[in-house]
Amino acid sequence: MSDKRPTLTTRQGHPVSDNQSLRSVGERGPATLENYQFIEKITHFDRERVPERVVHARGTGAHGYFEAYGKIGNEPASRYTRAKVLNQTGVRTPAFVRFSTVIGGKDSPETARDPRGFAVKLKTVDGNWDLVGNNLKLFFIRDAIKFPDMIHAFKPDPVTNRQEPWRFYDFVSQSPETLHMLTWVKSPWGIPANYREMEGAGVNTYKLVNDQGVAHLVKFHWRPKQGVRNLTAVQAADIQAHDVGHATKDLYEAIARGDFPEWEFCVQLMTDGGHPELDFDPLDDTKLWPEDKFPLLPAGRMVLDRNPDNVFAETEQSAFGTGVLVDGVDFSDDKMLQGRTLSYSDTQRYRVGPNYLQLPVNAPQEKAHARTNQRDGQMAYYVDTDAGNKHINYEPSTVGGLQEAPRPDKEYHQWVEGHLGRYQTSRTTDDYRQAGERYRTFSDGEREELIANIGGDLRQCPESIQLRMVWHLWHCDEDYGRRVAQAAGVDLEKAKALPPLPGKPAPHERRAAATYTSGKAEEAAPAK
Repeated sequence: MSDKRPTLTTRQGHPVSDNQSLRSVGERGPATLENYQFIEKITHFDRERVPERVVHARGTGAHGYFEAYGKIGNEPASRYTRAKVLNQTGVRTPAFVRFSTVIGGKDSPETARDPRGFAVKLKTVDGNWDLVGNNLKLFFIRDAIKFPDMIHAFKPDPVTNRQEPWRFYDFVSQSPETLHMLTWVKSPWGIPANYREMEGAGVNTYKLVNDQGVAHLVKFHWRPKQGVRNLTAVQAADIQAHDVGHATKDLYEAIARGDFPEWEFCVQLMTDGGHPELDFDPLDDTKLWPEDKFPLLPAGRMVLDRNPDNVFAETEQSAFGTGVLVDGVDFSDDKMLQGRTLSYSDTQRYRVGPNYLQLPVNAPQEKAHARTNQRDGQMAYYVDTDAGNKHINYEPSTVGGLQEAPRPDKEYHQWVEGHLGRYQTSRTTDDYRQAGERYRTFSDGEREELIANIGGDLRQCPESIQLRMVWHLWHCDEDYGRRVAQAAGVDLEKAKALPPLPGKPAPHERRAAATYTSGKAEEAAPAK
């Protein structure tokens, strides 16, 4: 193919010189609101389909409740967070959960090899808390600016209208961070048997903040009391031949007969900070926190005990957002989390409408009734509760209206300082190591299924993609790469002879220092 290709631009016609990274304050710092290129890209992406969801279109849901243990592990939850929902024992917080597939449309089969959405809405006394995650504990990419490209590569070809393996592996082969998630998805873990026997995870890194203003990094997990069960490709094909909605049926019938599914809510904790002693960045959602170093600590349980009365009103119109947090739970500088926080709520306003939070399934509980100065807009059902003076729909006011809530005695104030730029992550060592470790922990049957799935896919790809993928997998684990090469009919030695990807460190190596995506090292801090 010719290197003389047209230049990528924004819709404004501005040439895009960097399509890989958000602008952030330092390598690990927060993204900035003036990321115009990203905002244009992600908000257009949110509006690509009408009216079903662009991703997570096929789904089902159920109502239930959450109960906190009042402890995190063996310690009071208050040591880590002031969130009432995690501290108050004996309180059943109303919950709604929507399970889903990701790539397929609304009527696609639930046997698809695909991550599963696991979105939880807890209607706490301090307002809603949405924990929007997946069944797997990690993701394909670590920077939100790449999300539309990733989904486009995984969705059907715009010309053939088919999911083409070469498109998937073309994207994956240029992004080593995807290798870990690839190893999970192409194994039996890529097809959960149903929604009840499926793990859940928040995927992104958040923070817990206590009443002293002290923060800890945290990962959230849901462990099914029913156990975990997955399907092989053959088992999934057999189910799909008879039923494309088997998981929806399984969940509905279990709840209807009183067999209420239950999950234990667990957290992993890490002190706030950069943790340079680790080979991976704890804010990188393509990596797992090793459970031997950061154990899963039980903090509560969730039970689903009621099916929706109307699927459209309660499931299809349910809307979640990663920015919907309660006091005591906060954002980290995870670049995927920061991008999702804009994207999720934005797509709900487009898909369901600007007043989607007035719908009963999305509205907070009575003790946290919404009181805002927001007015009107498409499909306004009512005027949000005011403070007794209908003339005052603004704040501050000397004659009435709503007022600000009391501030915490000790707030969390993160120190942020750094150059504004687009950065490549410097901690790339685990891009290959964690994928290899996962391969070695699989059972013989899981490895055989993984090899057969990737090998079968690669047989449908051009040689250049085949060779690069075998090269990647061989660097994850030599047996992994060798067996995939054999299954795909690829010359292993020819694959091993490939050089590293341009502009990226060699496998198992890291960049020497913080680096812009241009390849230049970060400048020294200005003198004070």
